[in-house]
Amino acid sequence: MDQVFKALTIAGSDSGGGAGIQADLKTFQMLEVYGMSAITAVTAQNTLGVHGIYDIPIEGIAKQIESVISDIGVDALKTGMLSQPEVIELVADLVTKHKLSKLVVDPVMIAKGGAALLAEHAQDAMRKRLLPLAALVTPNIPEAEVIIGMEISSLDTMKEAAVRIVEQFGSAAAIIKGGHRIGDPTDVLYDGEQFHFFTAERYETRHTHGTGCTFSAAITAELAKGKTLTESVQTAKTFITLAIRHELGIGGGHGPTNHWAYWREAQTHSDLQAKEQGKS
Repeated sequence: MDQVFKALTIAGSDSGGGAGIQADLKTFQMLEVYGMSAITAVTAQNTLGVHGIYDIPIEGIAKQIESVISDIGVDALKTGMLSQPEVIELVADLVTKHKLSKLVVDPVMIAKGGAALLAEHAQDAMRKRLLPLAALVTPNIPEAEVIIGMEISSLDTMKEAAVRIVEQFGSAAAIIKGGHRIGDPTDVLYDGEQFHFFTAERYETRHTHGTGCTFSAAITAELAKGKTLTESVQTAKTFITLAIRHELGIGGGHGPTNHWAYWREAQTHSDLQAKEQGKS
């Protein structure tokens, strides 16, 4: 039997299925990585917005994480919605205790509809405790502005923000996502030594709920397989671009992305190759 790679997501549950735990697990599955979860909060939401947030007790979060690590094991993990400083402290303690080095931190702060998902007093805990443990931090521009406390309006300021996250907070690498800028969405990765740029075509659509969760989950899945950071980001960029391009059209608001798209594209490519080989 082939080796089974395993990834853990520590995040909130999205009842609408487009973001959070649900998006992460769908992404892991499509990239052939066994997905596990520790739910930090349950949200009542749909494409129109977040209608309720219900925190899971700290003990329950701790037991979820410890149960997974002690039996199944974790090749890579990611965080999403953590909401409270106590949760951030817990995750940081367990990552340190179990020496989990492939940690992707998606600093989820604001939902697509505008609802706050990270309490203001939890932001310092994230900066001081979680970012120093991260193999990669994946903020969009508004999140990076909050983390660093600077305005980001150009490619140069995106580069500066990525460097500052690494140098000020001790993260191994940072990628600033460019989806909020006008023009083609260019993401800027700083790996502690040099910059890497990832650009894709922009598709005008309101169905972009969960893009950040999906992107960071795809990176986590690839890191779990042992891929390099740049390889992992490139796959994730392709994954999320296809997920946006082939929209599902679900809901009356900010609909979810299409987590089938990457796999279907791969299957189509494989079928075409098989046909070509059959002709030769």
